[in-house]
Amino acid sequence: MQSFFEVFENVKKYCLANESVSEIGYNKWIAPLVPVKFENKTAYLAAQSDFSRQTIMDFYYDVIKKGFEETLGFEVNVEIVLQEDKRNDFYEDAATTQFNQVVENEKKLERAMQNGKYKLTFDNFIKGKSNELAYAFCYAVAGKEDDDSINNAEIFNPLFIYGDSGLGKTHLLKAIEHKVRKNHPELNIIYVTGEEFTNEIVKAILDKNTAPFQEKYRSCDFLLMDDVQFIAGKESTQEEFFHTFNALYNNGKQIVLTSDISPSKMQKLDDRIKSRFVRGVQADIQPPDFETRLAIIKRKAELLNINMSDSVAKLIAEKIKNNIRNLEGVVNKIKALTMFTSEPVSYSMVQKIIRENAVNSHPADITVDRIMNDVASAFNVTPEEIRSPNRCAPISLARKVFIYVIREMKGLSYAQIGEELNRNHATITLNYQDVKKMLLKNSDFKETVEDIIKNLKES
Repeated sequence: MQSFFEVFENVKKYCLANESVSEIGYNKWIAPLVPVKFENKTAYLAAQSDFSRQTIMDFYYDVIKKGFEETLGFEVNVEIVLQEDKRNDFYEDAATTQFNQVVENEKKLERAMQNGKYKLTFDNFIKGKSNELAYAFCYAVAGKEDDDSINNAEIFNPLFIYGDSGLGKTHLLKAIEHKVRKNHPELNIIYVTGEEFTNEIVKAILDKNTAPFQEKYRSCDFLLMDDVQFIAGKESTQEEFFHTFNALYNNGKQIVLTSDISPSKMQKLDDRIKSRFVRGVQADIQPPDFETRLAIIKRKAELLNINMSDSVAKLIAEKIKNNIRNLEGVVNKIKALTMFTSEPVSYSMVQKIIRENAVNSHPADITVDRIMNDVASAFNVTPEEIRSPNRCAPISLARKVFIYVIREMKGLSYAQIGEELNRNHATITLNYQDVKKMLLKNSDFKETVEDIIKNLKES
């Protein structure tokens, strides 16, 4: 858990990156501020003089306040006080005392995680109708506790789990890893994401030394790859993955893969790799039903020692329907808010958190094509033009807005969005940041983007 000092360091980074703050202004007025204390949702900062205090209040208050709210995830007041001696007893005591209990609680949580209580295991995976088949297949792949060997590779090889982001695919991969390591410590297990696999092969090629890479992956007993869709369209990565897959498969080694989409929908994936993906067993994970969502919320609240009433838990389960990460994110913010303010968990508090996060009740229903069509319509261009290399102003702007909206509404990574538009990670990142800056400067543009998001949510 961050101390108030660390929180303020993040706030300063936010201010420095903000377009409204010049480097000179940051160094002159914001950097010298001293964090004093955090109390009753108010951050107290000390300025070196009355003139500094007034200047900060006049020109930098809003960006500092926004920085705290972005860092902490809830509304924060900011008080700029005058401090003649920043090393006095008041500063030393007040800025640290409030966080002592918070830090100690976090240490307890960390120790509990290290002891296995909060590891991503089959025991703490919440099962429901939406994921029971994927769970059963993964459990079978991991083997039974009393097995001398694991012999399910012939049936479940490869095992391919797919579903929207945030539904528990990574949890299942980690559960397999945890169980196999516990029961068969002699086995060589590799967990890797598609992006990490790609980065490793690119580095190996640049270094002109692919032998260690090949030895690493082709000698493992279990290959668990998350977000395998990331390799689609990447020629060298697909080539290396193809040979790695064949080597493992032919030697009877287990391969488990996850993806946001089924193999048949990976348009840029080599056909020879697709044919191998469908050779084994596939299972999809759907958004959890109400009972499963409620169980997830209660388990998360229990793990974080949150005293949550049934009515509050039901409110969250009713409002957030399609993403487990969103469910857990709201519970995490409840924990943060109660720790920083000492307020009890209330119905109104949770309603506000849900509103502030603008969590839509049906995000999974909003497809990439729907977002593309709505953005194209708003800017009087076509979806084909947004996907094209055309850089004329209207098309370029529509493309940037599409990137922003799809990231905000679907939570896709920059790399995943890049796959949609056939552009690299860096370009997508810059375009997303461009829109964020434009939203701060142009109220008409902001209204247009907000209308697009609102229409998508309500339609």
